[in-house]
Amino acid sequence: MKKVNGEKIARAVLGAGLIFAGISHLTFARKAFCAQVPDWVPLKKDDTVIYSGIAEIALGTSLALTDKKHKETVGKIAAAFFTAVFPGNIAQFVNKRPAFGLNTDRKRFIRLFFQPALIYWALKSTCSEPGCSMSRK
Repeated sequence: MKKVNGEKIARAVLGAGLIFAGISHLTFARKAFCAQVPDWVPLKKDDTVIYSGIAEIALGTSLALTDKKHKETVGKIAAAFFTAVFPGNIAQFVNKRPAFGLNTDRKRFIRLFFQPALIYWALKSTCSEPGCSMSRK
């Protein structure tokens, strides 16, 4: 029986979360996501939500299914994506936009700390360097 390690589980869970988020961007939560797109984004809000949903599905699938050879690259791309959307989280806080249960300044502020955690998760679960393992030895 093959041993399942922490990195594989972490990648699969993060990948599943991204796939779910992407599907929600394209379907049942599309309107709520459109309301969160900052006004300074140079695309139509609906287009931005569609493109980000497609990107999330692609990234989630890649994280969940990547092989050893490509996992680090996929992790860096996912981390870059999480970094790229962080200004939208800041805009939600600054502009006091309620959505997804984030209906107070305190909740929107706390949400800001989740983005660095997602970046860390993407990088740590795909790292090949010695000493960066999520598995217990």
